[in-house]
Amino acid sequence: MINRDELVPIGKFRKPHGIKGEITLTFSDIMASVIYPQPDPMPGLAHHPLFSQCPFLICELDGIFVPFRIENYRFISNSTAYIQLKNIDSDRKVRLLSHKEVYFPAKYIQEEVEDDSFTWDYFIGFTLTDERLGEIGSITAVDKSTINTLFVVEKEKEEILIPAVEEFIVRIDENKKELIVTLPEGLVE
Repeated sequence: MINRDELVPIGKFRKPHGIKGEITLTFSDIMASVIYPQPDPMPGLAHHPLFSQCPFLICELDGIFVPFRIENYRFISNSTAYIQLKNIDSDRKVRLLSHKEVYFPAKYIQEEVEDDSFTWDYFIGFTLTDERLGEIGSITAVDKSTINTLFVVEKEKEEILIPAVEEFIVRIDENKKELIVTLPEGLVE
């Protein structure tokens, strides 16, 4: 059984492309830089280092994480690709995956991502912990709609906004998916 803490969200399936089961996959900001092939990529699955290590994409269907083998893919931009999955060979079948979040096994991503290439979206799913106050809650989203980027943190069934500021970060525990911070007094009560 696949557990959520073993996975990293890498993007979202969008709409079907054509009638033979291809689907559009839009990668998140951080994953676009990791997954997009180098200049002059050779076509085919075996030539992409990340997909050759693990040729599966994972979606949550009815509360269960289901792996789908990548049969073929082609990039149409640095953040979008057309993906063909094994046994998904019709427009009807691929529509079941439309608008679903797409995951990849974390153990393969960690080898590819460099420490300085993180974006704030990377921390979605992490637990936010203050050194003084203890566990604040789970980061569920990143709000970029204002000048200041904010973490949306779920705390006891309530959403609170915490500034996403490098100076607040003490350390990152990727194994525990925990972001340890020191927040100014009065920011969280």
